[in-house]
Formats: sequence, structure tokens, C-alpha cells
Amino acid sequence: MTYFSFLALFLGIPIMIMLAGTWWDGRQGRRLPRRFANYSPWAILGLHLALALMYTTPWDNYLVATSVWWYDQAKVTGLVFGYVPIEEYTFFLVQPILTGLWLLFWLRRQPDVVEPGWANGRFRTLPLRLLSLLWLSMVAILITGWAPGTYLALILAWALLPIMLQVGFGGDILWQHRRVILLGLLPITLFLAAADTLAIYDGIWTIDPDQTLNWLIGGMLPFEEFLFFLVTNTLVVFGMTLFLSAESQERLAQVKETVTRWQSKRLQVASEK
Repeated sequence: MTYFSFLALFLGIPIMIMLAGTWWDGRQGRRLPRRFANYSPWAILGLHLALALMYTTPWDNYLVATSVWWYDQAKVTGLVFGYVPIEEYTFFLVQPILTGLWLLFWLRRQPDVVEPGWANGRFRTLPLRLLSLLWLSMVAILITGWAPGTYLALILAWALLPIMLQVGFGGDILWQHRRVILLGLLPITLFLAAADTLAIYDGIWTIDPDQTLNWLIGGMLPFEEFLFFLVTNTLVVFGMTLFLSAESQERLAQVKETVTRWQSKRLQVASEK
């Protein structure tokens, strides 16, 4: 199995199924409830594709350049940009497409009710502190050069920064939508992890055992690979939920009001001087 045939089978076909489901929902009049219709979902999905490509490209090139993972040259077309084959860049795009379509499938099935009392700073500050400590520990692993923790640290040092931004802005919003987030996150992560296991078994790509913890799920899938799909899907699910939810619009309005009030006070103090 070539890399492109893997993508067609395990991502292309599911994407076509999800697009068909989206079309069918439209025929049935099932659309996003107003609480998730602040922006065009397709525009938000497109934004996440652009972010995924820009943010992942230098990181993944570094992984290949330092032999954290490598690919079988007999299973790719040979078209390489930097250190990474064109198939890998395609993966950067089709994974968030699949994850985004899966999330939208569940968002279209949510009630159109914004529950009161959702704002709670505890769900923002406490997770942000814990994630910050975890991020610092991953940076420490990279600085000290502990080889078995290399892939783990590279994944979390890279992914936790935007996740911390998401949680800092709307950890309480994400908690409010925890049910749909779990539905949008866990099944697709398990599916992609299973597909990744088959790709490793087939030799499409190989993970360097010397730069991993050697915790193998099912005797074959490195723990770090499962973690990679978990955090990348988290970025898409968290990001799209925050962009689309009515609670985020309310929070943005509060932030704008706070900034306006602060600017007015500055001008007042300046005029008094």
C-alpha cells in the first residue's frame, strides 16, 4: 500500500461519506443551530486548514530531518518539499477536513439553547496552569536531551501552546460543550490511531524507537502516535467549537467592552495631566 492509497482509503472515503451525510442533512433541513451559526462553518474549517498547514509544516520537517520518523521512499511519489513528501502535506489537510466534518455532524444535532451560568473562570485558570506546567516539563526534556522523551516532548511542546490559548480564552465554554466535544474528538481519534497502526505495520512510515518511550498500544502503535492524533484533533475540535459557539461571541463582546473602558480611562488620565 502506498502513502496516497492509504490516504484515499482511510481518509478520502470517510470524507466522502461525511460530505454525503452533510448533503443529506441539508436535504432534511438539518442545519447548525443558531447558537453555532455565528460564522460560516466552511470558512472556519478553511481557516483551520490554513493554520494546520502553516503550523505543522516546519515542525514535521524537523521531525523527519532529525529522524524521529521516516517514510518508505518506495511508497511515496518522490515529490518532496523540504524533508517531507507531498503525501504528508496532504495529510496535514485531509485530517482536519475529516475531523471538522465529523464535529459538524454532531453540532447539527445539538439543541438550540444557550444554558445560563456557563461562565466560570475556574475552568480557564486551573487547566491553563496545569497545561503550562506540562509544557515547561516538555521543554525541559528537550533542553536536557533525554532521548526516549524526544518525540513526546516535541509533540506536546508544539501542540500545547495553541491549546493553552484556546483554554485560556474559553475553557469554561469548552466545558459547557463537553458532550459534543467528546463525540467529535474520541471516535475520530481512535479511528485515525487504528489507521496509523496499519500504516506502521505496512511500513509506510517508521517511528524511531530510540526517540520514544517504547510504550506500544496493542503491541505496535507507539503511545506518542496516539497522542499526536489526540492533540491535533483537539486543536480542530476546540478551535471550531470556540469560533462557532454563541458563548464565544458573548465573551468577545465582554473583552471589547473591557478594552474600550480601559482606553477611555487612559484618555481621561492623559487629559487630566
